[in-house]
Amino acid sequence: QVQLVESGGGLAQAGGSLRLSCAASRYISRPAVMGWYRQAPGKERELVACITGGGSIDYVDSVKGRFTISRDNAKTAVYLQMNSLKPEDTAVYYCKVVVVSGPYNGVYWGQGTQVAVSS
Repeated sequence: QVQLVESGGGLAQAGGSLRLSCAASRYISRPAVMGWYRQAPGKERELVACITGGGSIDYVDSVKGRFTISRDNAKTAVYLQMNSLKPEDTAVYYCKVVVVSGPYNGVYWGQGTQVAVSS
């Protein structure tokens, strides 16, 4: 099947930057949606950003102007550039890929990568 491998999490100071990467274990032709979610301790998982196959992008209000999502269809990868980090961005970040056609039809999640922002 398909596995998503994430990297790029870690510790940053407030105002700093981190870049998250998520790549699929096999090539998938133009997934319908690729995105990033996060879950902070004691809170529900929330959508951070997503990008469709057609390039439409959406962000949660709290990260607009600070985070940028992008995708590389040739690599079946999605990225999240996080700038001007705040302590409230601390969470485990998960990538998600939705495939609606072909042999890999389904919803896939990464294993999660920890992001910690110190004040």
